Amino acid sequence: MSREIKYYIVAADALPEIFIKVAEAKRMMQTGEATTVGAATRMAGISRSAFYKYKDSVQPFNDMKAEHIITFYGMLKDSPGVLSRVLSDFASAGANILTINQSIPTNGCAAITVSAETSDMEMTLEGFLEQVAVADGVIRFEILAG
Repeated sequence: MSREIKYYIVAADALPEIFIKVAEAKRMMQTGEATTVGAATRMAGISRSAFYKYKDSVQPFNDMKAEHIITFYGMLKDSPGVLSRVLSDFASAGANILTINQSIPTNGCAAITVSAETSDMEMTLEGFLEQVAVADGVIRFEILAG
């Protein structure tokens, strides 16, 4: 018999303190502030058993924004500064780059894929695509996935 899991979005101040502390312990382990569960739970002020009891059930909302992760594909001229200018466009638009992959240039061009978290972008996605696509040295730029 399978159990259907339900999810709720609840304001942090309405949650029992243990959930906040479990989320904090998970964050400390992800960022390297704590290297073990024992260290993270001590720093958060909770028991290891409480951590293990709730760790799979507590997830900060910001960690669930996967729908804002977009992978872009571009074809760039193999010229100094072209990739740097494209990456600067991401930064100025407010996108947070997660991964960058570039092929070895052949025939004077290199393919790139860039995955970025776009929820804090200060411009529309369409405007961003247009801005990058017309930049000097960009042959092609589009959304690959997301």
